Amino acid sequence: MQKVDQIAIRSWRNNWDELATFFKYPPEIRTIIYTTNALESYNRQLRKVTKSKSVFPTGESLFKMIYLATMDIQKKWTQRYRGWAQILSQLAIFFEERLNKYHY
Repeated sequence: MQKVDQIAIRSWRNNWDELATFFKYPPEIRTIIYTTNALESYNRQLRKVTKSKSVFPTGESLFKMIYLATMDIQKKWTQRYRGWAQILSQLAIFFEERLNKYHY
């Protein structure tokens, strides 16, 4: 086994209590947890748009491309999440006190 693999395995073992917390939630909630890092998602989508162009003629052309991509990406942020009613019910089980606080 390579040294990097050993380091990764040791890290998982040393931090298992924190990592295992993730697995106590149903798959629908886990999907939201690991897919809702908005900044990472936004950066990934910008890279996808700019990757097809290797050179921009001017800095302004790059800014325009990013602006237009941001407008398109923003539309997705306001769409409803598939299966939200079921997910909200599951969240209510795990986080009842927090949801009641905000009257969801």
